[in-house]
Amino acid sequence: MGVIKRYLQFVKPYRWKIVWTLAIGIIKFTIPLLIPILMKYVIDDVVGADALSPDEKTMRLMLTMGVMLLIFVVIRPPVEYYRQYFAQWTASNILYDIRDRLFTHIQKLSFKFYSNTRAGEVISRVINDVEQTKDFVITGLMNLWLDAATVIIAIIIMVTMDVPLTLVSLAVFPLYIIAVRYFFGNLRKLTRARSQALAEVQSYLHERVAGMSLIKSFAIEDHEQKRFDKNNANFLEKALVHTSWTAKAFSVVNTITDIAPLIVITYAGYQVIHGDLSIGTMVAFMGFVERLYNPLRRLVNSSTTLTQSIASMDRVFELLDEKYDIDDAPDAVKLSEVHGNIHLENVTFAYDKKENPILHAINLEVKQGETIALVGMSGGGKSSLVSLIPRFYDVTEGRVLLDGTDIRKYKVRSLRDKIGMVLQDNILFSESVKSNILLGKPEATDEEVYRAAKQANAHEFIMNLSSGYDTKVGERGVKLSGGQKQRVAIARVFLKNPPILILDEATSALDLESEQLIQESLEKLAKDRTTLIIAHRLSTITHADKIVLIEHGEIVETGTHEELMKKRGNYYQLFQVQQLDM
Repeated sequence: MGVIKRYLQFVKPYRWKIVWTLAIGIIKFTIPLLIPILMKYVIDDVVGADALSPDEKTMRLMLTMGVMLLIFVVIRPPVEYYRQYFAQWTASNILYDIRDRLFTHIQKLSFKFYSNTRAGEVISRVINDVEQTKDFVITGLMNLWLDAATVIIAIIIMVTMDVPLTLVSLAVFPLYIIAVRYFFGNLRKLTRARSQALAEVQSYLHERVAGMSLIKSFAIEDHEQKRFDKNNANFLEKALVHTSWTAKAFSVVNTITDIAPLIVITYAGYQVIHGDLSIGTMVAFMGFVERLYNPLRRLVNSSTTLTQSIASMDRVFELLDEKYDIDDAPDAVKLSEVHGNIHLENVTFAYDKKENPILHAINLEVKQGETIALVGMSGGGKSSLVSLIPRFYDVTEGRVLLDGTDIRKYKVRSLRDKIGMVLQDNILFSESVKSNILLGKPEATDEEVYRAAKQANAHEFIMNLSSGYDTKVGERGVKLSGGQKQRVAIARVFLKNPPILILDEATSALDLESEQLIQESLEKLAKDRTTLIIAHRLSTITHADKIVLIEHGEIVETGTHEELMKKRGNYYQLFQVQQLDM
């Protein structure tokens, strides 16, 4: 199977650990097989030995049990410990490697992927599905073989004792094979459906927990309860179908397991009655049948577990197989020095090839150190345009040049390292204020962090927080006001100190005092950098070196504020409307 072969690539670095675990496991699983042999020896050669006196029988029994005590009390515990430890250690390290690879992968996936995929779905695959694959390591690569080895060793011992009785003991083996093939052929599909339904519940829950303030503000708890119940009921339905199929399988398998001892007792009892078999051998065979069919029962259980693991592997590798929309070209080079000259050359862009373009044949030149403002009605394509510069998306047609070179010839991470962005809704992680600022430059010193915060007019409010720079801001910065969040976001761009700056409606939806503070810090930030500003309030960008009016994905007007006002075109009308509104 292709999916198992791929999974084994993660297992390969630990193959000797698995071999060592199997070697210890064989010792561990072989030790209990001594019990039936011990029972036969005690019954036939100690208790039933008429030639021995009671004292001799007692001495032989005590000596035998002393050896057994040594094996079971001194040898077996460390064997059991190391088998368990090495098995779990190996499985846990393999899961660590898979999650590490997945996190690296999901960081490379494009904005398009995340716009079409719910976060809870991704989390479910990285957490739940990867965890399910652990059973493949523990069961499929270790316990399965150990149980098989136990069965083989038990059969070999039984054959040395009595061949016909061994064959009778194995009479129901074909029924096992038929049951496994019949019941577990469909289980992988059912398990996959169950996992998908669980992921949908988790995705829905993740979104609703994140948006609980919205649910409460609209008082739609009952409505959301019904929607959650629908998702939950779908999972329940899939889980019950899966459970029903599994229960049928185990009922049949356990019936077969129960039949085996009855057959052995019947045949062995008949042999003992007619003097063809010793009582000790009969008792030993009953012990071996128990130890023979217990591993077989576990092997059937393993079929269920492995089916679930393989279904989870399918989902893990499905995520790993997601293609990168944005990737480095084979000959891409690291971007080291940036002057800041940007040129959009006949740029056309659509989020999907099947959709109509958002931008149409855009030509725009931004010189080093210039501040360019992009204005226009919502939906005109301003944010789409600036998202092409850090290659959040690639152009459909045309080119974006940086210092005369197509940005697709640079390594993506080195390109984005030279660009700082302040958005309308900046994301803060639920860590400390300091940690969020350090995202701009993780290796920065405390002094650099404080300097950046002061430049962003953030230092004063941060020092007034309960724990200063060590204050936890809560998920998405929920403990801070909108203006405070913006100033923290600006501070991390100051810390990053990039040559290119993109401001996407960074002062919208703020109170006047916050806007004034942030506008002041943004003007300091933009000094001596190539800056692109998307602004809703035109009064905040009158200082720009060039203003570009974009409507319906096309550049309609270009010029300074004074030049555009003199033209009395669309920009003039838009500006007048906003002045009247104020």
